[in-house]
Amino acid sequence: MTTLHRVEGDGESAMDDERVAPDSKGVSIELLSAVDLRPVIAGMAGRQLRMHTVTIEPGGIFGPIHDHLGRPGVVYILQGTIIDHRNGAVEEHGPGPGWPEDRHTTH
Repeated sequence: MTTLHRVEGDGESAMDDERVAPDSKGVSIELLSAVDLRPVIAGMAGRQLRMHTVTIEPGGIFGPIHDHLGRPGVVYILQGTIIDHRNGAVEEHGPGPGWPEDRHTTH
């Protein structure tokens, strides 16, 4: 299962061959906040809840393939369009809620 994200803008496919997952290109990540979960939830020593801003430039790709086992997340798109390639399907997400990232997410 492969998912790559591209911000609309260059007119090219983010991925021509779903068996290939290029490294990130045109991506920057900023940590906005982190909460230590140990004092909040029993058994969560060493775990954090984090919030990031991920900026993907036009034509950018977020790679390589990774999963979210033990690292759930939610995506919210501030501006632009992300094209999500997953399980042979293509889905476009615009500003607003994107998708959840859970134990079933590999992209």
